[in-house]
Amino acid sequence: MRISPFRAVRPQPDKADHVASVPYDVVNRDEAAALAAGNPISFLHVVRPDIDLPADTDPYADQVYEQARTAFQQLRHDNILIQEAEPALYLYRQVMAGRAQIGLVCCCHVQDYEQNLIKKHERTRQAKEDDRTRHVLTLNANAGPVFLTYRSLEPIDRVVADVTAKTDPLYDFVAPDGVQHTVWKTDPAQADAIVTAFTDVPCTYVADGHHRAASAWRAGQQRKNGNPDHTGNEEYNWFLTVLFPADQLCILPYNRVVRDLNGLSSESIIAQLAELGTVAPVATPDPAQPGTFCMYLAGQWYQITVADAAIDRSDPVRSLDVAILQERVLQPLFNIEDPRTDERVDFIGGIRGVKALEQRVDQDGWGCAFLMYPTTVEQLMAVADADCIMPPKSTWFEPKLRSGLLVHLLD
Repeated sequence: MRISPFRAVRPQPDKADHVASVPYDVVNRDEAAALAAGNPISFLHVVRPDIDLPADTDPYADQVYEQARTAFQQLRHDNILIQEAEPALYLYRQVMAGRAQIGLVCCCHVQDYEQNLIKKHERTRQAKEDDRTRHVLTLNANAGPVFLTYRSLEPIDRVVADVTAKTDPLYDFVAPDGVQHTVWKTDPAQADAIVTAFTDVPCTYVADGHHRAASAWRAGQQRKNGNPDHTGNEEYNWFLTVLFPADQLCILPYNRVVRDLNGLSSESIIAQLAELGTVAPVATPDPAQPGTFCMYLAGQWYQITVADAAIDRSDPVRSLDVAILQERVLQPLFNIEDPRTDERVDFIGGIRGVKALEQRVDQDGWGCAFLMYPTTVEQLMAVADADCIMPPKSTWFEPKLRSGLLVHLLD
């Protein structure tokens, strides 16, 4: 894999905790506005500029992108954000509930994305691609990183351990959600060693940020097409990423709720699920392993263990629990044909916990809920290696990467 140091635009050290924001796509407008309230230097003003416009503004209106550029330029003008004089690589550690993961912040090449050395497992939506591409081109910057993973290599791990042990961090703060964020900057020798070591990494995988990756590639293509003297060495050929070793990552389940029971009784649903495997009422829902999920129905949790004969282990997609649920439960029982478009199914990230599922049923009047066993990183990589696509909402990664700590300019 080719990786490159870059001249980061980043906050002044004493401002980092106020600048750093959640990613643009994990909050809606009202949530983003609440998080940024009273904080004019929050990077949410850049990645969610609609919070500074009337609530009824079309999210894809010209003024939204212009507002993003204005906010970004203001942070730079006020010296809240500064740019490094020389290119560097960075290490980014997140600690959540006592578990740490350390990623390498660098730039990857758009051609490696195009040639599938950066492997995908998710389809992108045109409207979201268009939005992020325009955002990148208007800012002339990758404002948020693409979350990539790779199979770890000892030479890389060794340099990372050396940097974090011997170098004072640029930033070290705990965000309001309790996650600790620490960033170190490499020196030129350390950066060279990491760049060299990454030539032995055959490929990487998009863990989170398929739309950011696709839009970075599209922005690079548009800049290339507009440059008659294009050489391939321009900065717009690179885009911002954070690469984490796969063995450090945590995937939480992406759970499902179904709006109604499709005219079926609770007894009928349980009887039909029993044909898939075993069904047992449980006091505390906790899918124990792949091939199990829990259902909340009429105030009671049930654990369903799918019979081995019902799982096609040779198929990296159909063997996923989310695929089994869709093909064997949601479609035949609830008539949910396309979970991407059917409004009778909704998705709840595992970070929100069991109570969020119970609330949707007990208080909001939905029909039932499903608590999933999380997709594993190995399953994700197997799907991408097979050049296949996962069902929608298969993975929920935590903790989320903060935006605004390190920004990459296209020039």
